[in-house]
Amino acid sequence: MRTYPHGVPCWIDTEQTAPDDAARFYGELFGWTFEDAGRGSYLIASLDSQEVAAIAPGGDGATVAWNTYIAVDDADTTAAAVAGAGGSVREDPVDAGPGGRMAVCSDPGGARFRLWQALARPGAQVVNAPGAWNFSDLRTADPPSARQFYEPLFGWEVADLGFAAMIRRPGYGDHLEATVDPDIRSRQGAHNVPPGFEDAIGWLAQAGPGEADHWHVTFTVADRDASVALAVRLGATVVSAEDTDWTKHALIRDPQGAELTISQFTPPGS
Repeated sequence: MRTYPHGVPCWIDTEQTAPDDAARFYGELFGWTFEDAGRGSYLIASLDSQEVAAIAPGGDGATVAWNTYIAVDDADTTAAAVAGAGGSVREDPVDAGPGGRMAVCSDPGGARFRLWQALARPGAQVVNAPGAWNFSDLRTADPPSARQFYEPLFGWEVADLGFAAMIRRPGYGDHLEATVDPDIRSRQGAHNVPPGFEDAIGWLAQAGPGEADHWHVTFTVADRDASVALAVRLGATVVSAEDTDWTKHALIRDPQGAELTISQFTPPGS
């Protein structure tokens, strides 16, 4: 089973005003199947029988969005540390059934994130595969202040690569190599990735003009253009699309308004 050390993003879910409609959209887009976890229509999405994400009811007036959960050893202790570092605890730690214990927080810039102390459910069991979560990035108007908040809280290091700022959790690559991904370093080495990439757990990005600080999710797809076309047929809208040296990606808005990026890995020489 894939497990997540303290400070590593481990799970994502989306709150939707019509969860069943959202399940139909994402089921067709990514090939997900769903099971009700018994928490008031909390729908666990699976890809090839492995848990990847969830859909929850958003409630009246709730912002429809994707949420990122960060693994912690102790939700209560970390929530107190969030408040002590200038963040906010919007929902105090609470048991989420047998799966684990969670809290809803926001950083000093207002970006919301969630803490997850795992019990029966450690987090996503498939990542970086077509139809699965790729990573989350923090988009903020003040990257230096964000670093001051998150680095001591979760043990992160941020590496400026010139084209982007990579968030690393030192030791995560060792954890993966010893558990579910013994070939991580040799596989990544074949693509000449930046040093320390085995520890990468996300990205820190400058927010655009007028864009509120938030955590944004990206999903892997086999074919960006085909996935975009399918998403549009299912009722999504395309916000933007871009080709880079490493990816072909598109920012889309699902039928209920949640934004996400779909990304096709296209390394140099591929």
